[in-house]
Amino acid sequence: MKIKGVCYDVGRVIGGENQHPDFDERTARRELEIIHRDLHCNTVRVCGQDIERVILAGRIALGLGLDVWVSLELWGRPLPEALDYLSTAAQAAEEVRRRATGEVVLSVASEATLFMPGILSGAGTIPDLIRHPLRLAAAMLRLRAGGHNKPLNAFLAEASATARAGFHGPITYASVPIEKVDWAPFDIVSVDYYRGKRNRSTYAHGLTRYLGTGKPVVVTEVGCCTYQGAEDKGGRGFLIIDRRHPDRIKPGHIRDEGLQAREVADMLGILEGARIEGAFVLGFASPTLIHRPDPRHDFDMASYSLVKTLPPGTPSSSYPDLRWEPKQSFHAVAELYNGT
Repeated sequence: MKIKGVCYDVGRVIGGENQHPDFDERTARRELEIIHRDLHCNTVRVCGQDIERVILAGRIALGLGLDVWVSLELWGRPLPEALDYLSTAAQAAEEVRRRATGEVVLSVASEATLFMPGILSGAGTIPDLIRHPLRLAAAMLRLRAGGHNKPLNAFLAEASATARAGFHGPITYASVPIEKVDWAPFDIVSVDYYRGKRNRSTYAHGLTRYLGTGKPVVVTEVGCCTYQGAEDKGGRGFLIIDRRHPDRIKPGHIRDEGLQAREVADMLGILEGARIEGAFVLGFASPTLIHRPDPRHDFDMASYSLVKTLPPGTPSSSYPDLRWEPKQSFHAVAELYNGT
């Protein structure tokens, strides 16, 4: 694959919660150095809501020799607000692109059907609906019927035009398989593509419909959580946090870094043979999902990250200046990306 990437979260906001609240420039520079030198990535997908954070991380990454995908996400906001936000983001990304020696790609949105109100016919977003099982079930019926595709493509037509007005490099949209996207306005076809129990035997074949567009295809998210059974959950692996008691993990889950490493390596191997342009592993770090020895409070099990965030005051043996330790999946991805 041409693109050997990882998703670098600088502050995704999901359900009102910032996934990287303590972002700072020094740590970002250090982590991006490690992503380039030790993880052997050649591209980083910078994800987050705050435009200044995403642009700063993108500039640092480009300075280190990485290509950058600018993936600004205004989840949970009305569509008109998202378009205004995209206009500002596109202009900021264009300033970076004009001065860059590496490639800069702009993603207009990510998983809009799941995270942006107005696509699912007023049903809200998936993070909202998870707390209401009956409403979630009704929304799933609407998804299966395909009622989301028309409003989705109407939004994406506006979003792509807005992006083109300010940004003059390649643009894309990070879709999910339940969406039937009109890819005509985009330069790159992108999909967040996980493997679980239902598509385990058809994982490679499922990319056929994207390859048929004749445009470069990139998997913008691929990964696995860090417990036994996560290989069957795919993109739903994070749902082991107890909604009634959000300070703990649901009982019965067993940490398994080896399983995560094997799953991620196997999926990347399949993607390598699928004639796609590249992939981004989700993700590098999950600062709010802290690893603890007690499985009831080991939130890293619910994380797709390649490194485990340590409790405050716990030193890292691998990178003493940082608050995380590489997992087995980090080393597995590094070996694949380094060609060993």
